[in-house]
Amino acid sequence: MGSFSIWHWLIVLVIVLLLFGKGKISDVMGDMAKGVKSFKKGLADDDEPTAAKPVIDSKPSDVVSSNTDEKTRAS
Repeated sequence: MGSFSIWHWLIVLVIVLLLFGKGKISDVMGDMAKGVKSFKKGLADDDEPTAAKPVIDSKPSDVVSSNTDEKTRAS
């Protein structure tokens, strides 16, 4: 009872084929293969260098605040 013989596996295979049919199993396997391919493609896309992002020049907050202080003092 601990190990399955070839007859057990053949009976299980026949039952699976009767339930799902030959066409559905091949469709499921094809869909699974497409999913794996798209997953691998997604991983490969992450490794490629992306286009350079534009650098936004911003002034530090202390420079901006000192300019506003000078404007308020002049007013």
